[in-house]
Amino acid sequence: MMQKTSVFERKAIDRLKRWKTESNGGTAMLIEGARRVGKSTLATEFGRQHYSSCLLVDFSTAPDDVLGYFRDLRNDLDTFFLYLSAFYGVKLHERDSLIIFDEVQLYPKAREAIKQLVADGRYDYVETGSLVSIRENVHDILIPSEEESMRLDPMDFDEFLWALGERPLADAIHTSFAKLTPLPDALHRKATRLFREYMLVGGMPQAVTAYARTHDFGAVDRTKRLILKLYREDIAKHGGTSQLRVTRIFDNLVSQLSKKEKRFNITSLGADARKRDYDDAFFWLSDAFVTNDCFNSTDPGVGLKISEDHSTVKCYMADTGLLVSLALADSDTTDSDVYRDVLLGNVGLNEGMIVENVVAQLLRTSGHRLFFYSRNDRKYAENRMEIDFLIVEPYKNAAMKARVSPIEVKSGKRYSTVSLNKFKAKFGHEVGTRYILHPKPLSVKDDVVRLPLYMAGLL
Repeated sequence: MMQKTSVFERKAIDRLKRWKTESNGGTAMLIEGARRVGKSTLATEFGRQHYSSCLLVDFSTAPDDVLGYFRDLRNDLDTFFLYLSAFYGVKLHERDSLIIFDEVQLYPKAREAIKQLVADGRYDYVETGSLVSIRENVHDILIPSEEESMRLDPMDFDEFLWALGERPLADAIHTSFAKLTPLPDALHRKATRLFREYMLVGGMPQAVTAYARTHDFGAVDRTKRLILKLYREDIAKHGGTSQLRVTRIFDNLVSQLSKKEKRFNITSLGADARKRDYDDAFFWLSDAFVTNDCFNSTDPGVGLKISEDHSTVKCYMADTGLLVSLALADSDTTDSDVYRDVLLGNVGLNEGMIVENVVAQLLRTSGHRLFFYSRNDRKYAENRMEIDFLIVEPYKNAAMKARVSPIEVKSGKRYSTVSLNKFKAKFGHEVGTRYILHPKPLSVKDDVVRLPLYMAGLL
């Protein structure tokens, strides 16, 4: 049985507050995300804080009587609301009640009803769901145009610090980043230690709950393994004709990310494996928010997607804590001592894999789609380079016009900047600030900004 999740402060609640004000009942909001990422908790907490009453219909447990309301009373909304209110014992207030359709993918007809419910205008509606786009969950229904959507990712490092009662440190990190001045040594060491803990725990709310309550990595690992078990069950149940290929990718994530270049090598799945045969499987995992795909942008410019090469992909785990548990899956359980050895660097877990994955996770949580740049030019060495990530942002030396910022991720304290220098030389005026994310304090030299890893989510 999964343990109850504590109600932690989530940044996504601000997005829901903006939707409530701007929509004013004109649309419903669909919260999408991985299993156990906290969608239901977020929706109910939003309802509790910002409405006079909140009624939740959980379609994983809703009885046939409730499902019948959606089937039989779509054209009699007065009776529909009367019965729904009476069944759940929640008084509904016109324009001041929120109705939540939880796990709406389990009953697509309720999602289709959103069109009529929003047009009626009496109440606000939030839907939550996982795997809402797979074929069986949209078959024979009309997706309502009155439905907005938002993505809920695992908790970021700020939210992890808030959960541990470290909001002042989170504020200090933000101020340091904004001013581009390093934190004092003692605070840098503290932030670095807590960031390493975050990498091991991850951002799944139940794992963070276990850690905040016990500081026992063994308890955290047991929680994460239950989540991974749910993911495998989802693949088996909903993977359809792609089930075997989805499983192969999932089972190979650790080995692929352990490689120096991190790119997913399809031929490792079988001598006859072809990328086009696995496209649906990669999409399934990404659409389920289990993975974050990162594509090669072959001609980087402000529109990175224009030169996106789908034949070359890095497939990161959406939650780094879950990746750690996958990497430590040689036995049925991993106790707290093993985690502490990893935390202290005494166990040879691939540090580069974990660090690059957590940066991918935090960039995606910050709203960036993931791109990298890779070119292997045997003839001209100056064209041969590998840039871990690319983002587009305003550049102060170009009157705040958008430029491409290359990001290199370093797990160790000794490294070179050869690829960053080559990238600047090759793409010239297209390039903005160059970033290095590393374990050392913040420093700035010319257009190269070296940031401690714990600032990755601020880019």
